[in-house]
Amino acid sequence: MEMNDLFHLKNKTAIVTGGGRGLGEQMAMALGEAGANVVICSRTLEACERVSKNLSAKGMKSAAIQCDITNEKDIQRVISQTWDQFGSIDILINNSGTSWIAPLLELPADKWDKVMNVNLKGMFLFSQAAARIMQQQGHGKIINISSVTGMRGTQSALLDAVAYSTSKGAVISLTKDLAVKLASSGIQVNAIAPGFFPTKITKALEKSSSSFLQNIPAGRFGNDDDLKGTAVFLSSKASDYITGQILVVDGGMTVSL
Repeated sequence: MEMNDLFHLKNKTAIVTGGGRGLGEQMAMALGEAGANVVICSRTLEACERVSKNLSAKGMKSAAIQCDITNEKDIQRVISQTWDQFGSIDILINNSGTSWIAPLLELPADKWDKVMNVNLKGMFLFSQAAARIMQQQGHGKIINISSVTGMRGTQSALLDAVAYSTSKGAVISLTKDLAVKLASSGIQVNAIAPGFFPTKITKALEKSSSSFLQNIPAGRFGNDDDLKGTAVFLSSKASDYITGQILVVDGGMTVSL
């Protein structure tokens, strides 16, 4: 197989949850540019439609579907509509997530539950639904979005989000266990652990970013292109013998401390 064949996604169909903005939008665009049909879903349909229109304007096939990933009926509707429109589900990027910023001793229990339901339960439910189709096909790629905050503790002065960090650590364990259980079905399950990218959380940090950036050897936050190659690699045949791995994309932050 030639190198270009290892990385292209022509005739593949991907679902990207939380694909209407931020990292999800970046990865959705990357998969489309690599040739995939891309289904974008989140609670905010207008955001998904905007990204879908941008993909279509570039000649790529795309669809936007509203979905609350904590709702199994919504998930099944996305699965069914994707199958009906494109005839396969080859790639799932579990990107939808939420956070709650609060000091450890003041975090309300209901906000803890909200973060866990979206970041962990929703990811499991979507993976389960997609894996049923992938198992029938005999192949598939599931990519879970974790975070470097799930790999280590974070000082309160930098980020006071214990529920978020805990959920992202659990995503790593979920990824490894799904990888083992689905490998015999030809399904690879991996995770990406981004460092600090331009999202709502990092925009708040940018106000006092000079000291924070000292902990990142690259000297900057992630940009609008830094996850594209990683997403395409883990979605393509180039990663067929890689499963249960956590690919860290953080400018060297976790290896320098």
